[in-house]
Order: sequence, then structure tokens, then C-alpha cells
Amino acid sequence: MKNLFIYYSLTGSGDKVAEELKKQGYEIRKVKSKVKYPKSLFPLMMKGGHRALTNKKDDLEDFDTNLKGYDKIVIGSPVWDDRLAPATNALLDKLDLKGKNVSFILYSGSGQAQKATEKIQELFGKEPIILKAPKKHPQELAKLKDF
Repeated sequence: MKNLFIYYSLTGSGDKVAEELKKQGYEIRKVKSKVKYPKSLFPLMMKGGHRALTNKKDDLEDFDTNLKGYDKIVIGSPVWDDRLAPATNALLDKLDLKGKNVSFILYSGSGQAQKATEKIQELFGKEPIILKAPKKHPQELAKLKDF
């Protein structure tokens, strides 16, 4: 069985998820945004949160969009202002996920992701796994055991 984790991470929580899934045999692809976000928390929350709230899509650096041959595709996204990050919005536009076995992992500082969950349910009919800031709370990664 060939599995792929494709994700965006700005602060490192997605990278922790990627490390865990790599141990389980997943291939890993990290998506990078061309948008420059501030490093400090408050300006990041203002810029990133506003872009997420208004459903913006970041321009992405080139990445491999070929999904042929994968049995399972997992998409990882941070949650900003209760929504998917703008890079993830762009990712969902660029990937052809029709007929694919797709799952979602969201990482959120609060551990909440109601609007992001609603969007995933609306688009894919799936319930995501929500992890509370796995970089700060590594015990959250236990939710991915045998994922």
C-alpha cells in the first residue's frame, strides 16, 4: 500500500506530523507558500488569519502534483482563524482529488477547527483528525497511531 502525506506548515507542527507519518511508511511532500508571513505571533495572526478568513489562496512554489499510484492521500493543514490556511486552499485547487481516498489532518493552536472541519465535510464528506499544536504537544501525535 502506497500512502502520501502532502502538507503545509509554517510553524513546525505539520513537520512533526510528517515525521510521524514517515515512520509509518508514508511518502512526504511539503508545500511552500510564496507569501511571506511575519515570524512573530501577533503580526502572523493578523496577516494569516485575515487571509484565511477571506478564503485567500497563496501562490505556491512548484511541487509535484502527480497523485497516481497512491492508495491513500492525506492532506495536512494548519488552522488559522478557525479555517484552512491559504496555502492549503491553493493546494486543494491544484490537486485532482476526484475518486481518491483522501483524509485530512489539521493542526491547531487551540485544538479547535469548526469552520475548517465544515469545509472539509462539505467538499469531501470526511471528518478530519484535529491535533492540538503537535510541535508543543507531541502527545497529540498518538492520535495518528496506525493512521
